[in-house]
Amino acid sequence: MDMIRKLYVKAHEFARGQTMTEYALILAAVAVVVYIGYETMGTTIKSVLTSVDSQL
Repeated sequence: MDMIRKLYVKAHEFARGQTMTEYALILAAVAVVVYIGYETMGTTIKSVLTSVDSQL
């Protein structure tokens, strides 16, 4: 019985570690998407603001 309990505890800890890894991967993917969006839209926003500033 004690061995079954130990296996259950190990499996539970493994699942918790796996969940943290999945969250870390999702966070990394979101960070990459945000960075690419910022790089892409940053120049567009800058050119629009420069245009508006010159017209004022």
